[in-house]
Amino acid sequence: MYHQQNEIIMKNIIKKYAKHIALDDINLEIKEGMFGLLGHNGAGKTTLMKLITTLVEADKGTITVNGYDAVKNKMEVRSIIGFLPQEFNIYPQLTGFEFLDYIARLNKVGRNKRKELIAEVLQKVNLCEAKDKKVREYSGGMKRRLGIAQAIIKDPQILIVDEPTAGLDPEERIRFRTMLVELSQQKVVILSTHIVEDISASCEKIALLEQGVIKYVGSPIDFVSIAEGKVWEISVKDRNEIINIKNSYPIISFKQTKEDTKVRVVGDKVSEGYIVKAVDPNLEDAYIYHMEALHRSDKYA
Repeated sequence: MYHQQNEIIMKNIIKKYAKHIALDDINLEIKEGMFGLLGHNGAGKTTLMKLITTLVEADKGTITVNGYDAVKNKMEVRSIIGFLPQEFNIYPQLTGFEFLDYIARLNKVGRNKRKELIAEVLQKVNLCEAKDKKVREYSGGMKRRLGIAQAIIKDPQILIVDEPTAGLDPEERIRFRTMLVELSQQKVVILSTHIVEDISASCEKIALLEQGVIKYVGSPIDFVSIAEGKVWEISVKDRNEIINIKNSYPIISFKQTKEDTKVRVVGDKVSEGYIVKAVDPNLEDAYIYHMEALHRSDKYA
């Protein structure tokens, strides 16, 4: 059976708020699968998502979603997009089932189909046993999963989630990421976050936004290669020495052993006088190294 490819194409997008340029000449193609949008808070990620979901319009440029113009065909675009914003409000007095029934009715799902559809969606987000509990009794992770449920109840071709794992415990974050990967089969799923580990564990392609400009688009593996030979593990016996290291290098992490503390840092090289070992980089190392390089270039520009 023929399957139409889902895609988002952004050309020469500029968006300003007063004198602040939120997005500066963005060109981006997003295909099916998991796409990671990475950047600090304020980098422009939320503005980008609002443009795709037609909540705001660009000052210049064009966006097409599955062939629909995001300005001229707003209703068509909205009909094929599911969106979970970072701030997701739900009615605490409703049960999970009642809330999804309300959302299904808003999406004009017929009465005969609603019950079966809600049961199917609850199964996908692992909330079947909690469907009759009041939403105010849900944990943070359960509320985020209910947010995904309301976003997918109309079976969207495009799913956009903004900082979905913020505030979740590690086990819940892993469960949530796994669910998004499962949902990305024959869909575009955009995961916007500043949590590098979430993107590293789930996305096939990433874009790095910094101050409204795309600094990188490609695979996570290629991005990691940026930091090859730039990640070091420094052995420290006197923990007071960590202060000196912190003043000289971006610190990624610490690892305590019986003999000493291993301090993971990024940098082009490490000064003599330390016991140092080069280590293989991961996505977080590459992200920190890349951001430090950008800040250095801005400082001396």
